[in-house]
Amino acid sequence: MASTSLSRTPSSNGNKKTFTISSWVKISTTSSEKSISHAGTTGGNYTLFDFNSSNQLRAIWTSGGSTLANVSTNAVYRDTNAWYHVVFAVDTTQATSSDRIKFYVNGEQITSFSSSTYPSQNTDTFHNDTSYANNVGKYISTGGSDTSFFDGSMGHYHFIDGTAYDASAFGETDATTGIWKPKTAPSVTYGTNGFFLKFENSGSMGTDSSGNVNNFSVNGNLTQTIDTPSNVFATLNTLIKPTTDNLTIENGNLSRTNGTSAAWTQIYTTIGASSGKWYFEAKIDSTSNSDGFLFGIADVDSFNNSSGVNIGTVTRNYLYQSNGNKRTSGTDTSFGDTLTTGDIVGVAFDLDNNYIYFSKNGTWQNSGDPTSGASGTGSAFSITSGYTYCPAFATYYTTDDFSANFGNGYFGTTAVSSAENPDDGIGIFEYDVPTGYKALCTKSINAQEYS
Repeated sequence: MASTSLSRTPSSNGNKKTFTISSWVKISTTSSEKSISHAGTTGGNYTLFDFNSSNQLRAIWTSGGSTLANVSTNAVYRDTNAWYHVVFAVDTTQATSSDRIKFYVNGEQITSFSSSTYPSQNTDTFHNDTSYANNVGKYISTGGSDTSFFDGSMGHYHFIDGTAYDASAFGETDATTGIWKPKTAPSVTYGTNGFFLKFENSGSMGTDSSGNVNNFSVNGNLTQTIDTPSNVFATLNTLIKPTTDNLTIENGNLSRTNGTSAAWTQIYTTIGASSGKWYFEAKIDSTSNSDGFLFGIADVDSFNNSSGVNIGTVTRNYLYQSNGNKRTSGTDTSFGDTLTTGDIVGVAFDLDNNYIYFSKNGTWQNSGDPTSGASGTGSAFSITSGYTYCPAFATYYTTDDFSANFGNGYFGTTAVSSAENPDDGIGIFEYDVPTGYKALCTKSINAQEYS
């Protein structure tokens, strides 16, 4: 949701003292503030619920620039691969100050705080007030500019007007797995200004499903994702990108823009596998050079945060370069077609038979046949067995940008045109997925693990 948000100004006042916010959220960055819910305007009049710049959950509100409340968790939330269920329950009518703002994460109430300035009893917030817009996914600064957008994904966003619910109203523990999961149809009373954003209609992402018809306006290019708390897809891993390079990872951690100086920099994914057959795609968004991209897989033990390191120089890395070569252990060999802006590379890696195959715009290079099993017909490499591998990427020039699709169905903010699915139906790709191959996501990996 970076640089995008939703907003609605109530047509009538609701309860300004008592309400609940519940949402499933997946963050894409740990380096900036991320607003979940904001109500207010310029001049320091606002109520804000967010992840602050230290990655703590926070509730803060001010009036005329004076702080009325500031509560922040001791815990920090930095997992860019996980979905968190966060609940803020507000009731300023409570006699005990610590009961006026309650935090819940994944079903557990948070009781340890680094800052605990609670509002005075019966203090009004700026939520549920006809004078102030309710913003989902952004904060309006004192100066009036939009800032602190929520960089990540949201799902099942509830706002309850007039009741302070705990987390059990919106989630429950799965009896089989012990994992906290959403209640898809919670039994709650939404109140006058309450709403339920499911984000299930890609053409109308601000639709309210509470029955109140409190629909929101969408600001910016808000895209739908099939990555959910019940099925997490691989993304680029921002926690292990080169620390000295100023590359940018965006669009839900699926697009990469290179830095301002030419050097080999690499990035890996949040999910890997040690067995099974897996498929993903990468699209070159821009380039002005013939050899600045490397797409493939790498052994997770080869991860290196140093800037200027070429992943193709270490062992157990199997890559296709944009100049048409294949590369491993620092050795280049002639292999396939060259790649340029707009081209899409498909990568099929078979960890049961230990082969990897590459395609360009749907055509398998070297007459490769990813379904050939033990014969490895047309494969680029024979993979060393006994290791865990994940998708790996490297770029060199400042003009080299790409977007990956691990099954979400987008390259950046543009949906794939053909919508091809793996055999198990999980994932959306541009080109036909070879028989037996799956998207790198938790459901498919669990099915592989327990098959």
